[in-house]
Amino acid sequence: MDYVYGPGRNHLFVPGPVNIPEPVLRAMNRNNEDYRSPAVPAMTKILLEDVKKIFKTTTGTTFMIPTTGTGAWESALTNTLSPGDRIVSFLIGQFSLLWIDQQQRLNFKVDVVESEWGQGANLDILASKLAEDTAHTIKAICIVHNETATGVTNNLAQVRRILDEYRHPALFLVDGVSSICALDFRMDEWGVDVALTGSQKALSLPTGIGIVCASPKALEASKTAKSVRVFFDWNDYLKFYKLGTYWPYTPSIQLLYGLRTALDLIFEEGLDNVIARHSRLGKATRLAVEAWGLKNCTQSEEWFSDTVTAVLVPPYIDSTEIVRRAWKRYNLSLGLGLNKIAGKVFRIGHLGNLNEVMSFSIIQILHIPSMIRNWLELGNRKGNGLIFLA
Repeated sequence: MDYVYGPGRNHLFVPGPVNIPEPVLRAMNRNNEDYRSPAVPAMTKILLEDVKKIFKTTTGTTFMIPTTGTGAWESALTNTLSPGDRIVSFLIGQFSLLWIDQQQRLNFKVDVVESEWGQGANLDILASKLAEDTAHTIKAICIVHNETATGVTNNLAQVRRILDEYRHPALFLVDGVSSICALDFRMDEWGVDVALTGSQKALSLPTGIGIVCASPKALEASKTAKSVRVFFDWNDYLKFYKLGTYWPYTPSIQLLYGLRTALDLIFEEGLDNVIARHSRLGKATRLAVEAWGLKNCTQSEEWFSDTVTAVLVPPYIDSTEIVRRAWKRYNLSLGLGLNKIAGKVFRIGHLGNLNEVMSFSIIQILHIPSMIRNWLELGNRKGNGLIFLA
């Protein structure tokens, strides 16, 4: 029987939700307040401006919606596009797949550009599509910046270069759920029209705020977009911005105070330093995987993610068993393999509230080759599988 370690907290090393810093927990430990009182709108006004900094934009307009990243996806699409609009979207893993499913269910005409899982978006196909589209029937390019299922990061600057090369007016919509505030992201420089993230990722908050940032071009598109939207309608927020009350619907007061503290911590460290920290921890994790003799699911260095590493296991190992045993023995949460790569990979998240000591201790605890050898001594090979003792 596995021994379950007693005292201590659960250690989250999934690619979101992540560990919450103690100052953020303390900031959220408060009673409810009237969100129409003078205090909450005053705090919201400053938050809306400060949140723009994590997108690296001076021209964007931010919306803090009580939702998840999935709701932020829907907000980005329905505010800028009309049913039947043609969009190009890249399928490279589970989360890009889910966004494409949403796009199709919202009745957009989606050109799906699919890559093998472990590869990045095929930008050569994007270039050929834009070259052929002289009538500008493509209304938007939708791309997941960091695909957490496979640990793949796409090159957004290259997407912008391709759009500019063909002088194509398509909107540039980016899922930055597991990248913004952890990876290099430059909304204004890269000409991103809508970017979005979730509070439970690199911001190190509980789930509950979908943060959307829209360029002036996206706001202009929202004036003529005909998609049905109610809860996610930017116009409702903009009306309340003008009134100075900011909230058309009830926000989570606790999350707002948590966001204030989370941003203060990020700005104190320095956003560029936060990004550099993620780069160090990502590289360290990949070197550990290499030292274990295992392979990264990501097939090329150009796509390596600094927020999550998806680790391929030997064919006689079920990666789900690694995740189960890490949780049972060490109270450690790792990411499962999803969909096409279920049972083939486990995922180590290294984003948000994380430092070198935390990261290296988990790498040492895991030491996958030793773990596998122990299982082989206990288990019996049978066919292509491995039978583990309970």
